[in-house]
Amino acid sequence: MTDVEVGKVIIVEGKSDKKKVECVIKEPVQIICTNGTISLSRLDELIEELFSMEVFVLVDSDEAGEKLRKQFKREFPEAAHLYVDKMYREVASAPEQHVASVLLSANIDVHAKFL
Repeated sequence: MTDVEVGKVIIVEGKSDKKKVECVIKEPVQIICTNGTISLSRLDELIEELFSMEVFVLVDSDEAGEKLRKQFKREFPEAAHLYVDKMYREVASAPEQHVASVLLSANIDVHAKFL
């Protein structure tokens, strides 16, 4: 991370999801990859780390994504959940414009070219 104070965090599943989100957002946001799963101990560490930040969970609309989402809802209920349209199934396969509108709805600044 840079010296810029980052107050928002987006949790995604994989590297391709992270790249998709990075190209769309305009403000400094920390993006954390779970690589599809997260252990309870790592989740506890994250919760401690991110306690004072605005946390968003943006995972795929598939079985693995929903399992991860349920885990976050149970262990970290303060996190806001963002959803890509089920027709795209994955964050990485959703068009940039769609991802931008999902992020914008959560007050995350996105590049105007994606709106």
